Amino acid sequence: MVGLGRQGKDGSADGAARRVVRMLPVLLIVLGTVFDLATPPSFTGSPFFTAAPLIAAPLFTLRATALTGIAASLVVVALHIHNGTSWKVEALTELATVLTVSGLALLINRVVRRSGERLASARGIAEAAQRAVLPTPAERIAGLHVCARYEAAQADAFIGGDLYAVQDTPYGVRLAVGDVRGKGLGAVEAVAVVLGAFREAAETEPTLEGLARRLEHALAREGTRRGSLDAVEGFTTCVLGEIPPGAARLRLLNRGHPEPLLLYADGGVAALAPAEPALPLGLGELAADGASRPQEWPFPPGSTLLLYTDGLTEARDGSGTFYDPAARLRGRVFPGPDELLGALSSDVRRHTGGGTTDDMALLAVGRAGEGQPERRRTVPVVRRDDP
Repeated sequence: MVGLGRQGKDGSADGAARRVVRMLPVLLIVLGTVFDLATPPSFTGSPFFTAAPLIAAPLFTLRATALTGIAASLVVVALHIHNGTSWKVEALTELATVLTVSGLALLINRVVRRSGERLASARGIAEAAQRAVLPTPAERIAGLHVCARYEAAQADAFIGGDLYAVQDTPYGVRLAVGDVRGKGLGAVEAVAVVLGAFREAAETEPTLEGLARRLEHALAREGTRRGSLDAVEGFTTCVLGEIPPGAARLRLLNRGHPEPLLLYADGGVAALAPAEPALPLGLGELAADGASRPQEWPFPPGSTLLLYTDGLTEARDGSGTFYDPAARLRGRVFPGPDELLGALSSDVRRHTGGGTTDDMALLAVGRAGEGQPERRRTVPVVRRDDP
């Protein structure tokens, strides 16, 4: 059994490298000065002085870049005064070169800063879109502890084709985790369609079969209306779940999705595999009987239901071994769903060496154990000294 531990502190090396890079402009000016003083007058440290403002441009502010260029220019002038070559053509040419490169460095700095501002704006829009399409669920829903995470494989990408949803309904807590087979904006559109249909139908459909039919109908309808939604390639694997009031049992309807896991209070893990495989949403009409049926499992106190997309099970290590969540979690006990997903995300990063090739949506729903106190969010209290 492989345990889940804490993630090591791996940012110290990167921080040291960034500090060294930020010192480069000053180091170049110092090296140029030493080189110029230690060599005959026919040699010059001009390459060091011209490189200093160019390196400062993407790293520093406009003012710091300008100061770097001014410092390099003043050192050039001082060195030529020291060597008695102030008014020679070579000295004037070297000074003109450093001043010209410093001007270009200021222009580069402005371009980099504006690009950074645009990137920050786009990042903010992406975060807002994620919160709108995949809002963070409440920590407590109808007495159940809930936690969800979305892990994007691509840096600075906030949402893709994976989805999750949790909703308290007249039929109990209903949930969904799915994966749209597609890329780009078309996948995001399909996610929005599925989630919109789920939020509406979960309140009114008395059965999970009816809920699945409503989702399929929504995908078919929007696929006809929108050219960006491919009705064939854009099918959606999905698990629909229902935990009736009292939480003594749970029902799952699996439409071609990775099997959920049930984590027990004693560290045991059970895979909730469907008795019969079913086609994903969007392909239901190809099934022989035209429908799939939900299955029911006990949901004892202290247990946690874990649903995920295939970004978890398809994560590979350096030797190509796939990540096995059941094996990695077996024998482990976590205080709650939030701690479970945090440890799981860290363990996947360790397994893959820091990155994954596919997005990953995680949803954990826990039932409190018998006699277990309610988990509440705590905040630090700042002590105020008496006067």
